Amino acid sequence: MQVNFHKHFDKSYKKCSANVRTNFQQRLKLFLEDPYNRILNNHALHGEGQDFRSINVTGDYRALYHHLNYEIVEFVIIDTHSNLYK
Repeated sequence: MQVNFHKHFDKSYKKCSANVRTNFQQRLKLFLEDPYNRILNNHALHGEGQDFRSINVTGDYRALYHHLNYEIVEFVIIDTHSNLYK
């Protein structure tokens, strides 16, 4: 699987603390091994975000992504649960 990062993801990732960035790198490794690993709590969004899926990064941080095609996913943003789901 190929993973791309949208420019919005890059911008939001840079704003995250070092701890969140480290956790995301660990979760990304898990995601590449098994996108549906229980630890990730990978799930589809509903409503306006129905084209996206979410994975848990920390207790409060989530990373949103979508499939560009069968083999490529693109992470779009990383932020706190409350900021993402306003």
